[in-house]
Amino acid sequence: MPFGNVFEKINSEYYQLTGAEKRVADYVVAHQQKTQFMSISELSEECGVAEATISRFCRRLDYKGYNAFKLAIANSTAGRVDAPPPESEITPEDTIEELSQKLYVIDRDAMAQTLELIRPDDIRRAADILSSADKVLCMGQGGSMLLAQECAHLFSTSLPNYHAVMDSHLQAIACSHLTDKDAVLYYSYSGSTEELLKNLKIVWERKAKVILITRFPKSPGASYAHVVLQCGSKEGPLQVGSVAARVAQLYLTDVLFHEVCRRHPDQCAATRQVVAEALSDKHI
Repeated sequence: MPFGNVFEKINSEYYQLTGAEKRVADYVVAHQQKTQFMSISELSEECGVAEATISRFCRRLDYKGYNAFKLAIANSTAGRVDAPPPESEITPEDTIEELSQKLYVIDRDAMAQTLELIRPDDIRRAADILSSADKVLCMGQGGSMLLAQECAHLFSTSLPNYHAVMDSHLQAIACSHLTDKDAVLYYSYSGSTEELLKNLKIVWERKAKVILITRFPKSPGASYAHVVLQCGSKEGPLQVGSVAARVAQLYLTDVLFHEVCRRHPDQCAATRQVVAEALSDKHI
């Protein structure tokens, strides 16, 4: 279940928290093992907030009190002997073998987290939208645009109506031409960039469908989405554009791609054949 883990609850509710509550959330996520052994007064002092704020934070996450919250942390961290080290634990002293192993665990864990967050009904709904759309725009900003380009490339090997739009001005123009028969597949880890919100407002006005791939299902951008697909990977403020976060989003893309393609096996097979023939003279 997506909300069975206390840290997934924190991520899901993060944008609904007050500033003081976010400080508590940030500390708890960064010190998962340590927090379960702290008293409410100790946590209050570490976060620089009142004990009442911590109690309110726990209730917002649907726990009866701080002790119930600590128990949830203990349950969520139990048995995680192979939990991925934070980026700060990759040191200059690491050998290449050690570095490779740490990054492997981080990337593997990002996929495992995403697998736990997948809601089959949401995948089906997203596939319904894409399967019936006349045109699908794949968009994002910054590093997320690279994911959108990869998405458009992947789908274009099997289906003809996927287009990546990169420049923010061109995105606005493209969105303004959409109809209620079109769809937008948007990538945004935070779900809270200005360009995202501006573009999705235009998409909603044009009555096109929106699928958002994000870490935070209650982010501002999610309010414009018909379907939100939540990726795993905990990206800290100094890890903007981390590979693990991209791996998680690409994994979701792959799941969605195969769900759409298996609904149109003959069409996808025929398109792959045509594409393969068109690319055949590109190789030596």
